[in-house]
Amino acid sequence: MENSHQETGDLLNQLVEINNDRIEGYEKAISLLPTESNYGLQAIFEKYRDQSIQFKSDLIPLVFREGDKPTDDTKTSGKLFRTWMEIKSAIAPYTAKAILESCVRGEDEFKKVYKDVLNNSQLAPLNILSIIQSQASLQLQAHDHIKELRDNIEL
Repeated sequence: MENSHQETGDLLNQLVEINNDRIEGYEKAISLLPTESNYGLQAIFEKYRDQSIQFKSDLIPLVFREGDKPTDDTKTSGKLFRTWMEIKSAIAPYTAKAILESCVRGEDEFKKVYKDVLNNSQLAPLNILSIIQSQASLQLQAHDHIKELRDNIEL
């Protein structure tokens, strides 16, 4: 039984970690937005950043309940990607479309982590699975929204 608690705690921490990435990613996107012609993206990015803050606040008590400690880390790939965004923006200012493209890539990674966790969480209690599935569903809506914005924005 302890093994399943440890496994569930590890899976939940993967979700906390990807939410940390998503929060930092949207913070970075907000900071790179052009001041004029940002198409209201700041409010959208704040909404999805806040969504991940809420997701984390839902997950952290579950991590503790499984006998684990919540991570404060972000994925290495997320750190590298945000560094690349900083370097790229120093060379040439970001357009709203380029920022949205970066956000779509981040949402793709988020979706992949949630899918992997759901595929590997057979031993997790149903209440935990329900929370994870609900978060995955909400994130998929966000993913599709960001992708639609990217595809329809004028340069």
